Amino acid sequence: MKKLLFQKFLKDTFKFFIIMGLSLGMIVWVVQAVNFLDFVTEDGHGLYVYFQYTLLSLPKIFHRILPFIFFISLFYQISQYESNNELLIFWTNGVSKLNFTNIVIIYSIMITLVQIFLGSYVSPTSQKYGKNFIRTSNIDYLPSLIKEGKFIDTVKDLTIFIEKKDDSGAYKNIFLNDAMLGDKKNPYDFESQIVYAKKGILLTNKKSKYFRLFDGYILNNNNGTITTISFEKIDFNLNKYQSKTIKAPKLQEINSIILFNCIFHHFKETLNEFQSDELLCNDNFINNVKQEFLKRFYKPIYLPLCALISCLLLFISKENEFYGRFKLTLFVIIFFVIIFSETSLRYVAYGQSGLIIFLSFPVLFFIILYTIIITKFNNRF
Repeated sequence: MKKLLFQKFLKDTFKFFIIMGLSLGMIVWVVQAVNFLDFVTEDGHGLYVYFQYTLLSLPKIFHRILPFIFFISLFYQISQYESNNELLIFWTNGVSKLNFTNIVIIYSIMITLVQIFLGSYVSPTSQKYGKNFIRTSNIDYLPSLIKEGKFIDTVKDLTIFIEKKDDSGAYKNIFLNDAMLGDKKNPYDFESQIVYAKKGILLTNKKSKYFRLFDGYILNNNNGTITTISFEKIDFNLNKYQSKTIKAPKLQEINSIILFNCIFHHFKETLNEFQSDELLCNDNFINNVKQEFLKRFYKPIYLPLCALISCLLLFISKENEFYGRFKLTLFVIIFFVIIFSETSLRYVAYGQSGLIIFLSFPVLFFIILYTIIITKFNNRF
């Protein structure tokens, strides 16, 4: 009987957890997807790239909102069971409140492991795949970005100016400024190319994208030496150009093993032996690496603490005149614990004291609170 009671409670809690997670996750995803529209409207990526990138952001979203969803679902379910007198069924069947608390803690540990898996593997991997779509994509939506009488610099190292577009889709008076060549850091070693054409059309297919230009000239600037070439018809290849979307890997996208190796070599003072194309691991950046590593593997430990605080609802009856105030107080405390887990992580990089506080707070608070529950309530309940 006890097993069936716990199964029902955990099933109800998990069901509410899933429903709330999907609902809140979809809301956040839609809002974020709207922000990602810049990939199409400003950066020139195609809709396929846009949808792939937004879908691959879902693991990151669920990883960020999971602590809040877990706390709300557990707190709500305990409150509902108390309001509907369903907790009395547990007590009359010989389940102690301490046993109930222990089951909830085990449940929270399972969710903690899921959170660690999401943060350490699923989320970084999905973000990396999403960034790969951006890296390998071209300027699929360039035709829709070209506006009459405006300079278009969506494409990296290429500026486009079109005076007007006729009814047939041809462009008039086209200026292209190609600045891909040369060393831009050295003003004396710089090459550029300006292309002007009276008329041009943009041709695209699955493999290539190019301007076909008519009746114009090419002005080459080679280290200050200017040469001019006229033409009747040329094809200006656009495949070599990419959008200005940031494509360098972020710390959140890097594999957890690489982060661990960076920290390991830092402690052994052998950073000179560590090599990675994805991560710049040095003394100036090591604090950020530690912060990201702790966010993935240690911050989820705050979830059992939130679960334990939620279980304090078991130790006061709804008939108590202070029950409503007590429940509100616990809700605020758990909310601030979650906020503290986020904010304190930022101070890890600023010194040992911030690191000690972040590491010790959830463990010490959990031990103290659980000890109080055992000593104060075990004999009574």
